[in-house]
Amino acid sequence: MRLRTAQDRLKVEHSIIEGVRDILERALAATPEIRSVIPGVIRPVRNARGPVKVHITVPVRNGWKAIALSAGARQELFISTALSKEEVERALQQAGARLVG
Repeated sequence: MRLRTAQDRLKVEHSIIEGVRDILERALAATPEIRSVIPGVIRPVRNARGPVKVHITVPVRNGWKAIALSAGARQELFISTALSKEEVERALQQAGARLVG
């Protein structure tokens, strides 16, 4: 299956949970240092209500892994960037996400 792209930097292979796509698009538009964001698997959770929350979890080979929580679900986000954890958190927060952890 070929990846469909939005602005060539948001890789969309499957769905994105409600509210997260807008935040990612705003963060990508405002932060050219973020090379791409690849949304991962969506899983249902009980404690994901209200505004979109994001938690940057661990560094990966080319950036950071994050977890987005919204609409009763969690989704992994793989953020390709050379930015520090704090800079990625700031970009997501400025795009409208609430930080967790």
